[in-house]
Amino acid sequence: MNTIYIKQLLIVGMGGFVGSGLRFMISGWTQRLVPASVFPYGTLAVNVIGCLFIGLLGGLAEYRGVLDPGQRLFLMIGVLGGFTTFSTFAFETLMLLENTELLRAFINIFLQLFLGLVAAYAGYVGARYI
Repeated sequence: MNTIYIKQLLIVGMGGFVGSGLRFMISGWTQRLVPASVFPYGTLAVNVIGCLFIGLLGGLAEYRGVLDPGQRLFLMIGVLGGFTTFSTFAFETLMLLENTELLRAFINIFLQLFLGLVAAYAGYVGARYI
């Protein structure tokens, strides 16, 4: 591996550490607000917050040029990737829609949700046989 790649990997890893910690704190705090609920409000909260921030950061990077490549790696891939991968899915789909790639955007939505659910089910069922 070259040194540039290792540096990028470390930047993403540090951001992921921050994002994962934030996810743990915010989802737990949110869920404690409604302790009798079985609905995953904590997960919903971090996914919506993550989508808001990746849209904001992506917009600032696109329209204002305020993030250099290292900051994008740290914030968008690292922090928000550790916080929630749903935010990345939402932003990538938004970019497809913005580029009028409607069919690709809807295929992405369908495949992400359908295959994600199928994979989760397969793993869950497969765990019985391990």
